Amino acid sequence: MPPIGAHIQIKGGLAKGGLAYTDAVGARAVQVFVGNPRGWKLTAGDPRQDALFTAGCAERGVPSFIHTPFLVNVGSPTEATVEQSIATIAHNLARGVQLGCQGVVVHAGSAVGEDRYEDALRQLHERLLPVLEAAPDDGPRLLVEPTAGGGRSLAATVEDLGPYFAALEHHPLLGVCFDTCHAWAAGHELTAPGGTAATLDALEAAVGPGRLGLVHANDSLDECGSKRDRHTTIGAGTIGVAPFAELLAHPSMAGVPVVVETPSERDGVASAGHAADIALLNELAVLRTAPRPGAVPLAS
Repeated sequence: MPPIGAHIQIKGGLAKGGLAYTDAVGARAVQVFVGNPRGWKLTAGDPRQDALFTAGCAERGVPSFIHTPFLVNVGSPTEATVEQSIATIAHNLARGVQLGCQGVVVHAGSAVGEDRYEDALRQLHERLLPVLEAAPDDGPRLLVEPTAGGGRSLAATVEDLGPYFAALEHHPLLGVCFDTCHAWAAGHELTAPGGTAATLDALEAAVGPGRLGLVHANDSLDECGSKRDRHTTIGAGTIGVAPFAELLAHPSMAGVPVVVETPSERDGVASAGHAADIALLNELAVLRTAPRPGAVPLAS
């Protein structure tokens, strides 16, 4: 079964607040920001909190991930944005090494203009590939997250990941973070019979096996193809519960961590909360992996 958890609240400190929240919601995988998600300031972190967080995750057997700030866009036509994006990615990868993280999530970004797609891919090759080449082989993977498709996204559908990975020469540290809400918004019909499985098949065909490193399990407030990224509690949106069961049963999901980015108990909104979403996904995972009634066990 994949470890299932949440993007955790870290009020009070990465370890003090983050680990308490992890335990409170029953998370078996965690994702965090290591700075302001809507700013460029790079922070060194608190060595004591870092050490306690790393040890706490190890003691719990909880894989951890970092999500880069939302401003990051290596495909931007603005040089200052590209420079800050590269510095931010490099910093977050370094923080991932310090914290023992499995991956660092980065949004695929946008060319910001219909006529700039090839130029943006060239920027990925020239500016981001050297960052990957300089990263330690045993460090966290850089997990590219396709977006909801607004603007001139460099990767919205899973098929878009093919040229993206080619621009980065399919570097071994490159992986994918698959977000269900983003995929739905980009036009993947996850609710059609077999639709979620077909989407994951297409993802593997685009980038090769073993590249899926993390899943963001989020329901959506909008219709398929809306290009709107608005998350909601699993089962309370337009995706519904069934596609998540299909997701968890897919062969490419074996052992791949899952985190929810749905409304939490502490967001001040009416919500079932992360604990309920995690419990539901765990139940679906158990049901999808349990032996069929009357099945004869395979001989060892």
